[in-house]
Amino acid sequence: MSVLDYTKLDAARSAKTIEALSQLLADMQVFYTNLRGFHWNVKGHLFYQLHAYFEEAYNSYATHIDDIAERILQLGGQPDPHFSTYLKVAKVKEQCPKCVDEFGMAKNVLETYGLLVQEERAILERLDAGDAATNDLLTAIIREQEKAIWMLNAMLQK
Repeated sequence: MSVLDYTKLDAARSAKTIEALSQLLADMQVFYTNLRGFHWNVKGHLFYQLHAYFEEAYNSYATHIDDIAERILQLGGQPDPHFSTYLKVAKVKEQCPKCVDEFGMAKNVLETYGLLVQEERAILERLDAGDAATNDLLTAIIREQEKAIWMLNAMLQK
């Protein structure tokens, strides 16, 4: 028997959720790598704040990535572990941390949060009404991202 036999979630709707979560997983994996690159390479007046922030953010995304992959498994899917696949399908693109200054890094993170929140809200709109676990997972991630958007935006104000 499958997990869905016990959870009573609709298999066809769960398959659509798996597809959307797989896209989100790819985007989060690329974002995670970008955050690490920014953490390692940030310089300038905001070095201390951003160096610490990027580390906190990539640690948080390591957890989010694991949670999304596990949810895909719980819905009967198989998360793809290949970074080559992520790079082909991700809407989030690899960043060159040596090509932007500290403000460019923070702006990129802010824009990526916006893309991810939009993607997560779209998944929530299409969810099976009974899929409370995916709903709760994405809602918690969005809550964290919206707070980060608020804080980074405030930091970038002149």
